[in-house]
Amino acid sequence: MGETANGTVSPLTSITIGIGMTTLGAPRVHTVAVTEDGRVRAAALVPLPGPVHERTGHSEHDPRTWWPAVERALCQVTADLPRTEIGAVAVAATSGTIVPVDRHGLPAGPALLPGDRRGAEFNGRAAEIGAQRWRSLGLRVPPTAALGRVAWLAEHAPRARGVRHVPEVIGTQLTGKRVAVDSAHALGTGYDPLAGEWAREVLDAFGVPPKWLPEVVPPAAVLGTVSRTSAALTGLPKGCPVVAGMTADCAAAIAAGAVSPGRFAARLNRSYVLKGVTAALVPDPGGVLHSHRFPGGWWMPGAVSNTGGEALLDTERLDAAAAARGPAGVVVYRMPFDTTETREFTSAEPVDEVELHRARLEGAAFVERLVLDHLRRLGIAPAEPLLTTGPGTESLLWTQIRATVTGAAIRLAPPGEPAYGAALLADAGARRGALRASGGGTLVEPVAAEQEALSASYHRFCSELHERGWIDDELHAVTTTTS
Repeated sequence: MGETANGTVSPLTSITIGIGMTTLGAPRVHTVAVTEDGRVRAAALVPLPGPVHERTGHSEHDPRTWWPAVERALCQVTADLPRTEIGAVAVAATSGTIVPVDRHGLPAGPALLPGDRRGAEFNGRAAEIGAQRWRSLGLRVPPTAALGRVAWLAEHAPRARGVRHVPEVIGTQLTGKRVAVDSAHALGTGYDPLAGEWAREVLDAFGVPPKWLPEVVPPAAVLGTVSRTSAALTGLPKGCPVVAGMTADCAAAIAAGAVSPGRFAARLNRSYVLKGVTAALVPDPGGVLHSHRFPGGWWMPGAVSNTGGEALLDTERLDAAAAARGPAGVVVYRMPFDTTETREFTSAEPVDEVELHRARLEGAAFVERLVLDHLRRLGIAPAEPLLTTGPGTESLLWTQIRATVTGAAIRLAPPGEPAYGAALLADAGARRGALRASGGGTLVEPVAAEQEALSASYHRFCSELHERGWIDDELHAVTTTTS
């Protein structure tokens, strides 16, 4: 361990650092230093300015604020660490954030965030032009995909000479040179991880020059090393490997322990995100799942649902009463696989706020079971226990309901933060080894006395979705034949 004769750092050192960049909600930089045995040695959180959302559908952030915040966060983490024991660093960031850059690689305008809709028309055309490619990947091109925003920039940003993803912006600052991007961050921008190439038939149709887009590498690949200047600014050792990370949702699943085929992790925050690992690509004809390439040649399918957040508002105040009440007599539901639709429906009028709260918790659990049923119809069998992280896990009642509804034991898997997952990716890249699995966590079992009632409510829930055309006949059949 320690420095080599030429002053650079040997990769076989005991601490790796993960940088988690969030550009949505409450933007921030989160850094953690993780030891070989998985302990968090140090951590720091530095807020970023809020994003700008306009009624026109524009959603932006100032990329000039990112590096100063990363510097501060790294300085705070490295202040009490032995510099010679820091072995690698990696970045995980909000998926779909892109930055136009000028000929010098500097920002030529604001970063366009995942919710930005100015590329919607281009994405509609991209879905048609690349239909065969997207079908082979099981990938849907939504209106807010980064691909359309790249095309919009090529047409409307005269100063732009390229685009960068968040990890590239930070990686370039760390190394002093332009770096590649990992395939997970590149997926939504039009990269095909199965063929190992950009979707040129689509990008060429939009007039996007090849030089606009970066080289793409697998997650955990070494991108370069920390420069002398960045070492002085951050406290990282000169020559420290900079490793390719993954998107924040992928890194969070890795942090929770989803690091081998069959392991799946759910994150409950303002939305529900499920990510796991499969040995081979399993394309989803319906586009509910989208799959990233995983280190080691495996794949990481995942699904996102805009559900669950409304229940977080009242768990502390209403959980005890909702637990005593037992299964709700009404069903709460919404469009399950749409991340923009927030309208909520109930099958009947709740008796009171306690029943509404309980029904919301159950409704979020029904979405989880629906996603798991969808995985099973595609031939994916998640192993037990299901891993889970996020603010929603603070409600033991919610976790118990989820275990009962799905019929699977659920393990609360700390820490589950993207920055922690980035640190594990940094370790795997520097050591050229497998990703480590975090251990521990409370195991929550199904409540047998409530399974029959909740199963009946789940079938009512799926029937409501089917009647509205939100799930197809095949999935509805699968949900009604599972116990």
